[in-house]
Amino acid sequence: MTDAKTTTKRKGPKASAGVWTDEERAAMQESARERKASSRRGSVDERAAGERDIRAKIAEMPGPDRAMAERIHALVTATAPLLVPRTYYGMPAYARDGKVICFFQAASKFKVRYSTFGFQPEASIDDGDMWPVAFAVTKLTPGVEKRIAALVKQAVS
Repeated sequence: MTDAKTTTKRKGPKASAGVWTDEERAAMQESARERKASSRRGSVDERAAGERDIRAKIAEMPGPDRAMAERIHALVTATAPLLVPRTYYGMPAYARDGKVICFFQAASKFKVRYSTFGFQPEASIDDGDMWPVAFAVTKLTPGVEKRIAALVKQAVS
């Protein structure tokens, strides 16, 4: 005799309850708004609109995150001026040919103890068979700034 399989499918409004945090859900909604706004822009407007969007997101951040985001924005735009500023899930990001290369996630975004500077698969940061794609940042020291600049330079090479 075979055992019958039982399924426990949830139905109704609680079906996805607990799957995403409020912060994650908000980030997904931001992403949808960003894609919609991006589809309306021409390529000429893209850089200026992206710069405005990033500045607005940075302005919303609490003091320590804002200071770090402003400095990282300056580092990335100085190191790789070919990257186009834009937002990515409501975070400052930098893209080439419409694809995000790197991004900054403030600690306050998901209420964690450190900010993150990360890279997407389009970034050329490969190093052998395994390499990091995101870095926890708690403080921007001259050494950390130098490392970020070097990684961004490598990412766009």
